[in-house]
Amino acid sequence: MRVLVVNAGSSTLKLRVVDDGDEVVARADLPAVEQIPPADLARELDGLAPYDAVGHRVVHGGREFQQPVLVEGPVRDRIAALTPLAPLHQPRSLAALDAVGRAVPGLPAVACFDTAFHATLPPEASVYALPREWREDLGVRRYGFHGLSHAYASRRAVAMGGDPRHVVVCHLGAGASLCAVRDGRSVDTTMGFTPLEGLVMATRSGTVDPGAVLWLVTHAGLGAEDVTDALEHRSGLLGLAGTADMREIVTRAESGDGEAGLALGAYLHRLRAEIAAMVASLGGLDTLVFTGGVGENAPAIRAGAAGGLHHLGVAYDHEANATAVPDADITAPGSHARVLVIAAREDVEIARGVRQTVT
Repeated sequence: MRVLVVNAGSSTLKLRVVDDGDEVVARADLPAVEQIPPADLARELDGLAPYDAVGHRVVHGGREFQQPVLVEGPVRDRIAALTPLAPLHQPRSLAALDAVGRAVPGLPAVACFDTAFHATLPPEASVYALPREWREDLGVRRYGFHGLSHAYASRRAVAMGGDPRHVVVCHLGAGASLCAVRDGRSVDTTMGFTPLEGLVMATRSGTVDPGAVLWLVTHAGLGAEDVTDALEHRSGLLGLAGTADMREIVTRAESGDGEAGLALGAYLHRLRAEIAAMVASLGGLDTLVFTGGVGENAPAIRAGAAGGLHHLGVAYDHEANATAVPDADITAPGSHARVLVIAAREDVEIARGVRQTVT
């Protein structure tokens, strides 16, 4: 089965056709779906044919969708009802689902959710210590994100010889999160109710004391929309160094730039601390995986992270790290844990979910 994988972002619509061997045999990178005239989209989709089914990346599945689902009957409306949980991401996925469905009617369409992999989180890892009515009636809990990437990377790590019992996956891109995986199941992760929690990211703050957020609204006079915009779009590396480009930050930090040095130091401090937290949840570390745009392409970040984990038995090969091209093993002799660099392949995970759902 050849699967058309649809990934709708804020500024692009990425289309990939994945064959049975997990190879991308056709691709197109288009403007955001709302900017594409229907006739142009239909022409682009026709140029990618043939394909047998369509898989859509959807960020939030809430408590209801814990595995891929065929979009038929009321499913589309049930996905739309989750928009308040992901107001920035869910509308993009829905717009792409509708537009592609109109352009290629009759093909089965499957929604694959970034939250679904984390449905296996134990209660103690998913709960917030909040009033019962917030947790049960409003659904305030830790959902986790980047599940498609974590699922693929953890499975690929095992295929590369990694021990499946204690795997920590570091998905480091513009958004960033970690996942503790035991025997293919997510048992802890750094993102929570929203993709804001956890690591320092390109423009997102990561974890901030909720009291500070309340103080900004109640004492500093900032509106909720202003605070939300700042936490999402003007924080993280951008807020600390004036740029969200990790390559620029590393270069500037190496040349002695104070702001860039602070940004890099804060990024690595939080990254190492959260890796250690994932190891604590697992009870050990056998395999450490770096994936995502930064994880795959920034040797300095891998070195800064793995180099600070000697107490966990991690040792990486400096030369292998400097020249690594995914998929690569950068483990040093004597390391207790394997250290791997793996290409992010959410497209493969989505195609896998489509095949399991349709066939």
